[in-house]
Amino acid sequence: MPVRREGPGQIVRRPLGDFTADPRILILLGMALVIGAAATIAAAGLLRLIALVTNLAWFGALETVPRSLAGVTPSPWTVLIPVIGGLVIGLIARYGSEKIRGHGIPEAIEAILIGRSRMSAKVAVLKPISSAISIGTGGPFGAEGPIIMTGGAIGSLFAQLFHLSDAERKALLVAGAAAGMTAIFGTPVAAVLLAVELLLFEWRPRSFVPVTAAVLTAAALRPLLFETGPLFPFTSDPALPGWGLIACAGIGLLAGLLSGVLTTLLYRLEDTFERLPLHWMWWPAIGGLFVGLGGLIEPRALGVGYDVIGDLLNGDLALRAVLLILAVKAAIWLVALASGTSGGVLAPLLILGGAMGWLAGLLLPGAHGFWALLGMAAMLGGTMRAPLTGALFAVELTGDVRILGALLAATVTAYAVTVLLLKRSILTEKLARRGQHITREYAVDPYALTRVRDVMVREVDVLDAATGVVEAVAAMEAGRHQAYPVVDDARHPVGLASRGQALHWTLEGGHGADRLGALVAGLPLATVHPDDVVAHALDVMTATGQGRLVVTDPGSGVLVGLLTRRDLLQVRATTVRAETERRAFRAGLRIRRTTVPSR
Repeated sequence: MPVRREGPGQIVRRPLGDFTADPRILILLGMALVIGAAATIAAAGLLRLIALVTNLAWFGALETVPRSLAGVTPSPWTVLIPVIGGLVIGLIARYGSEKIRGHGIPEAIEAILIGRSRMSAKVAVLKPISSAISIGTGGPFGAEGPIIMTGGAIGSLFAQLFHLSDAERKALLVAGAAAGMTAIFGTPVAAVLLAVELLLFEWRPRSFVPVTAAVLTAAALRPLLFETGPLFPFTSDPALPGWGLIACAGIGLLAGLLSGVLTTLLYRLEDTFERLPLHWMWWPAIGGLFVGLGGLIEPRALGVGYDVIGDLLNGDLALRAVLLILAVKAAIWLVALASGTSGGVLAPLLILGGAMGWLAGLLLPGAHGFWALLGMAAMLGGTMRAPLTGALFAVELTGDVRILGALLAATVTAYAVTVLLLKRSILTEKLARRGQHITREYAVDPYALTRVRDVMVREVDVLDAATGVVEAVAAMEAGRHQAYPVVDDARHPVGLASRGQALHWTLEGGHGADRLGALVAGLPLATVHPDDVVAHALDVMTATGQGRLVVTDPGSGVLVGLLTRRDLLQVRATTVRAETERRAFRAGLRIRRTTVPSR
């Protein structure tokens, strides 16, 4: 934007440029370093808390060493433990904070767009606790959603200690969320892209620089608290046949279709829970019952399942195991998530996409793990509508950068399929059901691109400042406009006279000998210049409350036009025409003919 507000009704003109940035970005950068460190520590604490609950619930051990649930022997406890976990989460949600329900990312988006980027300390504490209980008692979720919300809450709470704008507070909230994701997965570039594609809803230095600073802080501190290197080391042979990229796009197509099915089923299941004659506090326990029953069929479907991701990539699973994991994981994840329990979606999407890609790889050349990786990235990119994040996330998770082209083919295809099939994603549909509408398309602001001279009225009907008030009132009553600029002999505007003022002067009386210029000279007059961008004019209108702006020559101060709110609608109309009108233009080619004289 070309202006900066310093206070209510005050506008300071800012030089136009490619980006808006001022020295306050350095303050935000310093704050982001603190938030990045705090989010990293919170991520480490969350993983240890999940491990503690897992060991207590399933192995009776007071330890924080992560253990897989693959070796759990099916028994009645397999069903009972997730039910108990669901009951505890329901109690926390009802008597603690209802905001812990769900997988975290929609709640973070809602806080950013509707809640002025303010999150409570209660959420920062209860969200990781409830998520640890949910995942530790067998919930088929990942830790990334809860840590994104927890990191976001840390950033928001820290920002609320200082005098910051809503936009600055948003940058720090997202900085904490992205730092938490980096700490969990060790994927700094993907975390920044996730912030841009999913959380920031803008591309500005004010937000991009602090988010990157927080992410790099988390990446620097991660080796002190977590294992170093890629989370799932994997190397594949990227040498594909000539039709290889078409096959990669085919994986994306399958992932997009599967994503559409899963999203539709999830919200139909949510509708089913809404119709239950029970308070929502009991729903997580019902979801836990289905989780436990799924655990009886396939214990590897329980919990985060990072070991399953590794096995899919390395080809250590049999066909029957992959089929069971795909079916059971999908079923219990959908039911548990629809029940309103606490947990993330990213790790389940990786497992489901990986299993789908692994199965498709049975018919394709190369290692199964390569196609499983493509399925993971495509499922993430399509379901979350973040194709660049999906591609870079897979690269950073595995350390294999050579397959980036194949990943892009898969993720962008999945993205295209889902945006054509579904109006909203698995994340934004939840917000829509709460009565909120958001759009995730970025575009240049047409009001910051258009100049005032392009839309202003050039032939302006004016009133002479020397005209008597009675005569001026009669002219306004006979005229067709609601207001008229009042100018002196040199055509310099001295004020703006409206029909409302004319009525007031008539009822007040006693102005028979007054001149129009004397009455309007003391009233505020907002002016803009022809070369100003329309965005600046909008800010002037907002600050002054005037719906008509006098346009003057910046050198002489002479009136050259008038800008009204109706004129501003032309900008919107032009944008709509550019999006909807379809015409064919024939490029004219001029051929110069040369006559050769005959001999």
